[in-house]
Amino acid sequence: MKKLIAGVVLGVGLTAMAHGAGDPQAGEQNAAVCAGCHGQAGQKPIMGSYPKLSGLGEKYLYQQLVAIQSGDRVIAEMTGILDGKSEQELQDLAAYFNEQDMPLNQANPDLVEQGAALYRGGNMASGVPACAGCHNPQGMGNEPGGYPRLSGQNAEYISKQLKAYRGGERATGSNAAIMMDVAAKLTDAEIEAVANYVSGLH
Repeated sequence: MKKLIAGVVLGVGLTAMAHGAGDPQAGEQNAAVCAGCHGQAGQKPIMGSYPKLSGLGEKYLYQQLVAIQSGDRVIAEMTGILDGKSEQELQDLAAYFNEQDMPLNQANPDLVEQGAALYRGGNMASGVPACAGCHNPQGMGNEPGGYPRLSGQNAEYISKQLKAYRGGERATGSNAAIMMDVAAKLTDAEIEAVANYVSGLH
C-alpha cells in the first residue's frame, strides 16, 4: 500500500513538473492589467507591434517575465507593471497565458512561398538555419527548450523582434545568442516574409 501511495504521489509530482510550476487559475486573477495592451486572455493586442501572449509556452513566458521585471529586458511599455510580483505570481501568469488559445492571423499570400521556404529550409547560401528546427514544423515551439510558439503571432511583432536581435538590442536570455546569430544573417525582405508566414502558420 505504501508503495502504491508513493507511486501515486511521485506520478502527480512528475506531472506537475512536466506542466510547469504555475497555477493558471491564480494567474488569471493577476492578468486583468495585461488585457489593456495584450487583449483579453493575451489573444488580441491593441497594436500589431505588441505580442500575443496566448499559448507561447510556460517556460518561455516565465523567463521573459523575469527578465522584464529585473530590467534585463527593457520594454518601456512594461515599466512598473511587474513591480512587486513574486516568483510564484510570475509563474502563475505564465501558466495562465500558456493555457489560452492562440488565434491565427491571415498571412499575405504574396509572401507565403518565400516565408515558408525560409522557415522550413533556411537559407544555405547565407547560413540561416531553418526556423522549424527549434520552433517546430508547425510553429508550436519547444516547451522544454524554452523556444516560443510562433504560429499565429503578429507579423509586425515578429519582425520587430528579429530586427532587435539583429541589432543586438535584444540580448537577454539563454537562447538570445542563437537568435542574434540567426537574425544577423537575415535581410529585411527575409524578415518580412518569414514573419508574415508564421503569423498564419498552423
